[in-house]
Amino acid sequence: MSDMNKGVAYGAGAYLLWGFMPLYWPLVAPSGSVEILAHRMIWSLAVVLGLLLAMRHWRWVLAVLRSPRQILLLTCAALLITLNWGTFIYAVNTGHTLQAALGYFINPLVSVALGVIVFSERLRAAQWAAVALGAVSVAVLSLSYGSLPWMALTMAFTFAFYGLTKKFVRLDGVESLTVETGILFLPALGFVVFLEATGAGTFLSGSSAHAALLIGAGLVTAVPLVLFGAAAHRIPLSLVGLLQFIAPVLQFLVAWLVFREEMSSFRWIGFAVVWTALVVFAVDMIRHSRRGRPAAAPPVGGPDLAVEHR
Repeated sequence: MSDMNKGVAYGAGAYLLWGFMPLYWPLVAPSGSVEILAHRMIWSLAVVLGLLLAMRHWRWVLAVLRSPRQILLLTCAALLITLNWGTFIYAVNTGHTLQAALGYFINPLVSVALGVIVFSERLRAAQWAAVALGAVSVAVLSLSYGSLPWMALTMAFTFAFYGLTKKFVRLDGVESLTVETGILFLPALGFVVFLEATGAGTFLSGSSAHAALLIGAGLVTAVPLVLFGAAAHRIPLSLVGLLQFIAPVLQFLVAWLVFREEMSSFRWIGFAVVWTALVVFAVDMIRHSRRGRPAAAPPVGGPDLAVEHR
């Protein structure tokens, strides 16, 4: 199998796992969303430390520790991805997986808008049209929900700002995740210890299967990241950008077909508008990529991480 085919397989595998991730969090539903989030941080750190130990890859740590700017940026990134993860888990476990899918559908459009605001990037007409259609879809879905779809918007904007922050961080996905979860390890551990001490925790009081599922949150986070890292070095950025749409499509199907979340006429219209926006965006990206010019691509990553392409 060629490197290109391997890259596509690894990338598709990563986004398939991210797409089906909503099926995992209800399995640990006896735990609250914040408790699940805390365990996800703790065990993710254990997994990535194990990977780094196996690879004997530690030289980068000193460079980070010597750079207050990098530590500050990674702290901001850690807070943003924590809010993103927490909102995603909360959305899934409270019956709002459709909002989670919507958040990741509109995330590329938010990122493009940030590129204009922060980096003064110039958008092509098709990209402006896609951003405008994204705004229309949010308006239509707001009418459907009776209020702004705040969970979707929180996920879209936190992930977009997370990607923006990572633009200034010179670490790959595993390294960055190590620092980010390391920064939040003590608060997460302290919260879990507090819950267990007060009898509100579920890790020790629940079954061994439940404890295993909480520990498994680390693997659920790390495995798609590793697959994505293997893909990002083998295939073009534009192809990675197109593959990322696999995840919200699958999340939408899980919400609609498995969780049976309601899809009113207004919601169908709202999702149809955002899908149209993404089709316009993707076609424009492919067309300009084939012409040999850099194509504006969505941030490289998935529902949980944005990983810098190198």
